[in-house]
Amino acid sequence: MTNRVLFVCLGNICRSPTAEGVLRGIAAREFPRLPLYVDSAGTANYHAGEPPDRRSVAAARRRGYDIAGLRARQLAVTDFESFDYLLAMDRGNLGQMQALRPEACGAQVGLFLEYAKLDRDEVPDPYYGGVEDFEHVLDLCEAGARGLLARLAG
Repeated sequence: MTNRVLFVCLGNICRSPTAEGVLRGIAAREFPRLPLYVDSAGTANYHAGEPPDRRSVAAARRRGYDIAGLRARQLAVTDFESFDYLLAMDRGNLGQMQALRPEACGAQVGLFLEYAKLDRDEVPDPYYGGVEDFEHVLDLCEAGARGLLARLAG
């Protein structure tokens, strides 16, 4: 059975596409036999159809992740049926997801960093920050991805 994971942030151009690319990359290297389908979305429709932020693309590329071909989209009610895990980058987006979540939803909906062994549970938005903020997002996504993959491979 394929594990279907959806990462969600606000605009789907920084954090969630980074998490998508990191999870795919680590899974390919460290869990090559794990059946996985990964996507990302935003709670807002600000950037639908656009590629990830160029700073996210550059930071990911420096670590060997290719996210340049991804395109932003908005979270849809049907995602709650299509995915097993819908993971938010922060509590604000988790609240938006919970408001949209159908009553009979069987998917696990929560915070991505719940799977990381860290002292924080939110991935901060790097949009108004510098290079170091995008690097920090990558650090957090790598920790979360490893924790999530270990759980899925469990």
